[in-house]
Amino acid sequence: MITTKSSSLADQIFERLENDILTGQYERFDILTEAKLSEELGVSRTPIREALRRLEQEHLIEDGPKGMTVLGITPEDAEYIFTIRREIEGIAAAACAKNITDEQLADLTDTYELQAHYLEKENRPKIRSYDSDFHQKIFRYSGSVVLYDTLTLLHRKTMKYRTASIQDSSRAQESVKEHKAILDAIAAHDEEGAKAAMTTHVTNAQAHLEKILAITKHAENGGDN
Repeated sequence: MITTKSSSLADQIFERLENDILTGQYERFDILTEAKLSEELGVSRTPIREALRRLEQEHLIEDGPKGMTVLGITPEDAEYIFTIRREIEGIAAAACAKNITDEQLADLTDTYELQAHYLEKENRPKIRSYDSDFHQKIFRYSGSVVLYDTLTLLHRKTMKYRTASIQDSSRAQESVKEHKAILDAIAAHDEEGAKAAMTTHVTNAQAHLEKILAITKHAENGGDN
């Protein structure tokens, strides 16, 4: 029987493994076994088993003959996720523009300014962190639990691809400018403007993703035309 302590430990293991899968530290088709993870993490198999079961429910791994096989998020998955995000995040931005309070707006503005600051410093980890925070706060300040839960999950699942995007300095600069347009529309309580600005932002992010994937595929094929 799982105790409160082991349940909490299972949560920590789940979060760590999920992060390692979504950031690409575990590659597609890597094998995860309870024995190996128990040795690596220094914990018993019970919380590991629970964490693996949750990862399987999230379709990030699947049971195989040698252990749990990592599925992760494929490029095709990522493209579908960005397509869904393009539709839903515009709705969230409009709702945020409608419902945001002065205090929440000040918080969102601070997040944008910190991202812009770290862009000047070329601090990629901080840029990515505040990029995530900016979107998370828009989801939260939309006032909709459904939008928040749905978009938080989708955003997390594209972590690997968003990280790759931030590494491109020109795209990072464009992204921060697009965030400013979104922020300005939200500050003006311009629902349609916020929706349009967010839709443009996600569309541009998806286009950049497709460019990265095309370059990667070309390289994997040996640069053949």
